[in-house]
Amino acid sequence: MKTLIVQIKCELGQAYDVAAYIIDNVTPCHIYSISGAYDLLAIINLEDEMDPGVFVTKHLHKVPGIRDTSTMIAFNAFTPGGQPPA
Repeated sequence: MKTLIVQIKCELGQAYDVAAYIIDNVTPCHIYSISGAYDLLAIINLEDEMDPGVFVTKHLHKVPGIRDTSTMIAFNAFTPGGQPPA
């Protein structure tokens, strides 16, 4: 499993529609409205076989109302016990 953290900049007034469209039509994920240069933050878990670049360019960038994205790939999840999961 790969975790993508994607900041999404939307067309004016489109953030809620973009978030709903992604959840309903693109992939199950967590989406947060955020302050700053971007409007939304999506945390997306991809299967290992899925190429993150293909997912972002072929699926996410086709969502109506998205103007720009910035994508990070997370490598380890640290938990309250202090150890990353195996």
